[in-house]
Amino acid sequence: MSRRCSVCGKGQVSGNNVSHSNRHTRRKWNANIQTVKVNDNGTVKRAKVCTRCIRSGKVTRAI
Repeated sequence: MSRRCSVCGKGQVSGNNVSHSNRHTRRKWNANIQTVKVNDNGTVKRAKVCTRCIRSGKVTRAI
């Protein structure tokens, strides 16, 4: 399962956990991707969309 928004392309980013003793270990932040039914030119499709695109109205939800 890809963790990438089909509208804006937002995906997973990586960085470091930094402990109190300043040791660095790799970690990742996943985008909040939801599978929603999207109305695409009159047809209903399922799309993986981030919550920011849903909230800002960049996709039209199907009922």
